[in-house]
Amino acid sequence: MLSKSPPPYEALRSYFSNKIDLSEQEFESTRALFVLKKLKKGQFLLHEGEVCKYTAFVTQGCLRAYTIDDKGEEHVVRFAVEDWWIEDMQSFQTGTPAAYNIDALEDSEILLLDKPSAERLLALGPKIEHFFNFLSQNARAALERRIAAFLSMSAEEKYLDLLKTYPNLAQRIPQRHIASYLGITPESLSRVRKELSVKR
Repeated sequence: MLSKSPPPYEALRSYFSNKIDLSEQEFESTRALFVLKKLKKGQFLLHEGEVCKYTAFVTQGCLRAYTIDDKGEEHVVRFAVEDWWIEDMQSFQTGTPAAYNIDALEDSEILLLDKPSAERLLALGPKIEHFFNFLSQNARAALERRIAAFLSMSAEEKYLDLLKTYPNLAQRIPQRHIASYLGITPESLSRVRKELSVKR
């Protein structure tokens, strides 16, 4: 019989079991490397300029990574909801100052993995190492797709692509953050939404 883990760790167990076949011993070794942290809405996980010490697996809630330009405008780079990871990867890997802020858009629970623990995790076995290599490749592919969309799509096309790719985000995240993520103004997003509602 499987040992009962606290709910956040059960979410981690479910995440891994849906993707790779881990024995109970392998999962317990994996679980031991993560540290639970709770964030209130608006609380920061990372400030721009700090060194990113953790990659975070979201078990509950929603976080965003964003930059602030010289005019004080926010530019959302990523969102992360349940079963997603978030960090400033460049800072995490190299120890250089982070380019992004990361904060919670909802009350959230996350499991933190520091760099030494991440290295120990990859050393647990080829199944885990191959899985995280696959995860990294998918993240790069998603980034390339986002850049291509940002450069070539209209505001409406960007929004429809978001709805298709991440159907639950638009109902969950404030529209100003969605607009920032899409690289358009809130007014443009409001217009797009109204035009789409008329078409339907």
